[in-house]
Amino acid sequence: MTCMITNHRLDMATQAPSENFNKRPNKTEISLIVIHNISLPPGQFNNPYIEDFFTNQLDTSKHAYFKTLEGVKVAPHLLIKRDGRIIQFVDFDKRAWHAGESTFNNAPDCNNYSIGIELEGADHIGYETQQYTALNQVLSKLKSHYPITDITGHSDISPGRKTDPGPAFKWSQLI
Repeated sequence: MTCMITNHRLDMATQAPSENFNKRPNKTEISLIVIHNISLPPGQFNNPYIEDFFTNQLDTSKHAYFKTLEGVKVAPHLLIKRDGRIIQFVDFDKRAWHAGESTFNNAPDCNNYSIGIELEGADHIGYETQQYTALNQVLSKLKSHYPITDITGHSDISPGRKTDPGPAFKWSQLI
């Protein structure tokens, strides 16, 4: 399947709109991609909880860990599931709430100028081949559509606060 971006949406992604975004500052170029990981509950995969969390529909009574997420409002632009399926929560021209307190190359608030991509995973659990394949397709398309100059991990823009995508992520697999 060819990968295209139309109206700041990835055509090969399932759309699951989130309210966890706002407008980017005027005249801000999208120059950075931030790679994250998430699993809910931690270390568990192939369930709907991540999507529920990013769309503010997570039932916090379903697991003790979910209580720690009550009232948290976050969302990346994209999530890549273990099987390579892609879900888009926020249009690329919008400021998704994925990075939190962050700085890259002395520029604060990475949400202003970045695209956030979550991988269903955990720091110390290997990622799937299908995820790298999907991620590379997405990166290629984003780099041809926006003035992307850098790709980095959440741990690099929020050191000491975040550890993802973790040591299991193989940066050498990226295009």
